[in-house]
Amino acid sequence: MNIERIGVGPRMSQAVKAGSLVFLAGQVADHPGSVGEQTEAILVKIDALLAKAGSDKTRILSANIWLADINTFAQMNAVWDKWVPSGHTPARATVEARLAAPEFKVEIAVVAAA
Repeated sequence: MNIERIGVGPRMSQAVKAGSLVFLAGQVADHPGSVGEQTEAILVKIDALLAKAGSDKTRILSANIWLADINTFAQMNAVWDKWVPSGHTPARATVEARLAAPEFKVEIAVVAAA
């Protein structure tokens, strides 16, 4: 099986393409903002990483979303629902969790078909 690593860092790669699957690391926004703003920024990053791996959002199989405050679920969904193509919704889980830094309000990781 061919394995390709994208955005390799000292602790993790931003994406790993293994055979016909693409695994993205959890993505967070680069700048502070509202949950909606952070979600938009993250989805732009996901689009770019999937493109580098030869995939796109119509091929996402599953998504895991972590919210610092579950009460912001509707705000995140308002952005997500506009982004995910109709008929291509992935399996998804969303939970509340303490994220790596207080400025992070949302983190999203996806697995997609290549």
